Amino acid sequence: MVSLYAASKKIYPRSVEGIFAYWRWILVVLTQLVFYGLPWFEWGTRQAVLFDLASRRFYIFGLVLYPQDFIYLTGLLVISALALFLFTAVAGRLWCGYACPQTVYSEIFLWIERKVEGDRSARMRLDDADFSLEKLVKKWYKHIIWIFFSIWTGFTFVGYFTPIRELAMEFFLTQMSSWELFWVFFYAFATYGNAGFMREQVCKYMCPYARFQSAMFDNDTLIVTYDTERGEPRGPRAKKAEAGALNLGACVDCTLCVQVCPTGIDIRDGLQYECIGCGACADVCDTVMDKMGYARGLVRYSTQNAMDNKWTPAQIWQRLMRPRIQIYTMILLAVTVGLFVSLSLRTPFKVDVVRDRSTLSRITEYGTLENVYRLQIMNAAESIQTYRLSVKGLPGLKITTDTEVMVDPAQARWIVLRADVPYGSVEGGSHKIMFEVQALGTDEFVVEKSVFIVPR
Repeated sequence: MVSLYAASKKIYPRSVEGIFAYWRWILVVLTQLVFYGLPWFEWGTRQAVLFDLASRRFYIFGLVLYPQDFIYLTGLLVISALALFLFTAVAGRLWCGYACPQTVYSEIFLWIERKVEGDRSARMRLDDADFSLEKLVKKWYKHIIWIFFSIWTGFTFVGYFTPIRELAMEFFLTQMSSWELFWVFFYAFATYGNAGFMREQVCKYMCPYARFQSAMFDNDTLIVTYDTERGEPRGPRAKKAEAGALNLGACVDCTLCVQVCPTGIDIRDGLQYECIGCGACADVCDTVMDKMGYARGLVRYSTQNAMDNKWTPAQIWQRLMRPRIQIYTMILLAVTVGLFVSLSLRTPFKVDVVRDRSTLSRITEYGTLENVYRLQIMNAAESIQTYRLSVKGLPGLKITTDTEVMVDPAQARWIVLRADVPYGSVEGGSHKIMFEVQALGTDEFVVEKSVFIVPR
């Protein structure tokens, strides 16, 4: 039997130090400070960031959004997509290598694994060793920390949708709802599985970005590159040996660039879709070059044109601002500015008018023709607001119910509104009218269209 399937081998990434590892850990710390800290931050009397799905309110610091504000979410997604296109065109998979949650949590879980089991060689020896008390203790200790961290991550995730202080009390009193419990442990299980076991397989097989990211590359995109002309032919040699005399390139074939790679590829084989652009191979190669007394940069961020034409760093940076990048940047800036301008000009309340269809119109005891409407006012401000109602569009048209309505902070209120005109003053048919709702004490108002029905 000939097997066409090769079982995946476990990858044991070696720890590495360097400029790219340093920046990767900075982003790990920053992203996790935001993720774990933001739900505990208070804004006035409430949680600063809370997506309250039950009441359909989305609180983002001083901003209160309703489902009708979905356009802002669309704008945010467009900005994220354009930013991804821009960063990828400039320097490849920056998102994957430094800020992707899969990369971030894999780094955290690997750090825990190194602290418990040791670096690469120690972990390999432990996995190959026979069963022992030491192996049992280290493995269980590692997994207990992983599980605790994963549950904390799942709890924090749910804390964005349920007030986290209330959730914490419910958690310790074992009074969480079934849905809250499900999502805490579901997200914890996903974190535990993806970062603890699947790691590079998520990047290689599950992530769609790995499949289409090459479409956003061109010959002027910065990518992690091995300088073949300088490094080949590769081969081991003594530290004091002259590479030229041995007819060897700068690469000493130490394979450290493979050992530190989180996806287990060899960068010397050229650009591969599995490469997440983390720069770990560049860091470790620079360390080896320093020890050998060679110039750094055998593995570095560079472009295809720079490698072919032997450009200087200044020439590379000049070429980075090519028309494609300028277009991406201008579109991104335009959409971002447009979104923030729209948010700044946004009226802090919304109005919805629904005509009562159970009764087209009726003649009142005062000899007027009346239509009934249901009006909803959604107060997006975090203070009690009073609104004045008025209507126009027909001669003698007026509101006969209360014209001032008070709405609690960040709440919505439905009211029944009656409008009438003198009988016989308007010809039969459907007539367009406009309701104007103004927040007292401000210049902000909303105009909502409706119709007034007059029987023929």
